[in-house]
This record gives sequence, C-alpha cells and structure tokens, in this order.
Amino acid sequence: MTKTQFIEALHQTGVELTDRQIAQFEQYMKLLQQWNEKMNLTAITEENEVWEKHFYDSILPFASLRPTSMCDVGSGAGFPGIPVKIAFPECDMTLLEPLQKRCRFLSEVVDQLGLQKVTIANARAEDYVKEHRDSFQIVCARAVAKLSVLLELCVPLLKMDGIMVALKGKNGDEELKAAQKAIRELGIQLVREEKTTIEDGASRINFYFKKTRPTPKKYPRAYGQIKKKPLEEETWEK
Repeated sequence: MTKTQFIEALHQTGVELTDRQIAQFEQYMKLLQQWNEKMNLTAITEENEVWEKHFYDSILPFASLRPTSMCDVGSGAGFPGIPVKIAFPECDMTLLEPLQKRCRFLSEVVDQLGLQKVTIANARAEDYVKEHRDSFQIVCARAVAKLSVLLELCVPLLKMDGIMVALKGKNGDEELKAAQKAIRELGIQLVREEKTTIEDGASRINFYFKKTRPTPKKYPRAYGQIKKKPLEEETWEK
C-alpha cells in the first residue's frame, strides 16, 4: 500500500486526513525506521508495508468508533495508539507500555509529532488499573497475549458501556471460543467482529466487546496467576 492508497483507503472509511496529519505519519515512519536500528521495535520497516500493516491496520478498527478517550495496552512501538491519535487528534490517548526503552521511543514520537493529550504510562496493566479502573471509553490491544488473558487485563480499565477492541490474527476464532469464561466473568458481551484480509493474504479479526456490568474487583489478578490459570473452560486449559 502506497501513501496515496493509504489516504484513499481511509477516505473510503470516512476518515479524512489533513496535510499536517499526513506529515505526522511520514515523520512517525522515519522515527520508527531510525530507532529500529538500535532497538527491536518492529520487523516491518519497508515503507509500503508500514502504511498498510502498521498505519492502516491500526486505524481501520476505530474508524466507526471515533474514540474520545482510549487506552492502548501494551503499546510497544505505538500500535494502534499513535496512528489512532494522529487520525483522531481530539482523542485523549493513553499508551500503556511496561518496557522503559519503548516508552522513551513513544515520548520521542509524541514530542516530534507535536501530539497533544497523550499520556505515556510506563506500567503493567494489572498495576495501572489500581488507580485507573473504569476510566476509558475504549481500551484496545494488538498482539499482546491470547484473548482470555487480554480481556482480564483490559476490561477492568473500561467505563460502563465502554468498548474493548481486541486486534487478533488468524487464530482469533479459536481464542474467542477459549475465552467464553472470561467474557462471562468480566461483565462484557461480544457485540461485533470484523474480518479483513490485507494484501499479502494475512487475515485479521477484530473483536468488539461492550462492558454491560461492573467487572468484579478481584480482576485483574496478578499476572502470574492469569498466565497459570487463565479464565478459560477446563477443556481449554489442558
């Protein structure tokens, strides 16, 4: 996907970019390529792939949501949080990332791009939630953990009626089956799923969960417990 194709593809979803926003995406790509030479941020650095697999793939799931407050859990190199922030500058964005060196990169991106209303939190989700439970309209995560684990980490951060967006790959359907216990326990329901295929044939599944009742205070548990005994049916735990 070229830059022109990226702009047109977003236009088709109703997302219009200004010249300044396009320049921000170009600067973000340069920083990603430069910093990737000294730390492992991403395996995808070729320009056309970045436009599609990092930028377009990040924004597409949120085109219809128009987020106003969002937490990107396990933000890493900033996906999907920073592309969403560029596309929707009014969004109050929190980038939650446990690795300090990646937080330094995120800080550099925010400074260089002149982004406002961005919080970079150097913390794990299960710790961050202690002071930020029920805080966000949208919580999202991309390529962080399997769905049952992801939901336990993310859903407690959601406001009532908020939306959790899980960006998953080809194993998404299997993960969803395994996560039914988590869905029941955490007070959410699946309201939508979107499947897309990008140019190289890779499939994406985006799941949208709505918080319909308060999440019990015992969640999230300590990460060791979550990993050892995820909220899955017994048949899936074996």
